[in-house]
Amino acid sequence: MVLSLERFVGKVAVVTGASAGIGKAIVEELVKNGIIVAGLARRTDRLHELSQALSKEKGKLHGFKCDMTKEAEIKSTIQEVIKKLGNIHILVNNAGLMQSTDLINGDTEKWKTTIDTNILGLLIATREVVQNMKANNIEGHIVHINSILGHTVADFPNVNVYGATKYAVTALAETLRLDLRREKLKIKVTSISPGYVKTEFQKVAGLGDIDLPIPAIYGPDVAEAVIYALSTAPHINVTELTVQAVGS
Repeated sequence: MVLSLERFVGKVAVVTGASAGIGKAIVEELVKNGIIVAGLARRTDRLHELSQALSKEKGKLHGFKCDMTKEAEIKSTIQEVIKKLGNIHILVNNAGLMQSTDLINGDTEKWKTTIDTNILGLLIATREVVQNMKANNIEGHIVHINSILGHTVADFPNVNVYGATKYAVTALAETLRLDLRREKLKIKVTSISPGYVKTEFQKVAGLGDIDLPIPAIYGPDVAEAVIYALSTAPHINVTELTVQAVGS
């Protein structure tokens, strides 16, 4: 099997949660491979800094401010991307979060924010991009950044509904693939499930500077998995890819 991103060079990719961690690493790899990236995030100052850092690469990063918990904002941002950059060929649903609470004394708002971001935001962005691909007969690719916790329940405090949202992503990726097949659309779907990734994710979740006693992988490792899935031949669809450290 020959791996090549050539067919996507100069095309538009949308990456959500693009300002840090896994999203930032994915943006960097896509831009280095000559892809025009629309990076969506709330922290546009970070997107601007990243765009400047990547200014000499083959591709280009354009930052767009977007809150993935707000449907109207997701829809308007996707339309703005299409208007400014052109039709979308790749969507990487990377935006995701975890809020520190539990299921016994849990905070409803934290549950809701997690569900709105990890499930509804992903669904809305996917729908809007697929509509653009369908209208323009684009053989595109949808990538969901899932988690090993979308396949197994971890005995770890205060993860609360995060794992359940990732189980949902596992089901939604396959459901999307079946829906696309039913409509005879040549759009690939890949769910990438990393194990423990050492980023600022845990600190932002309110879990502090934890250092889990298991081997870690890093943002660039997940980005390489994305590039691999995108690089497969047009007739190949890597539907599920698990990436974790040796010995984890």
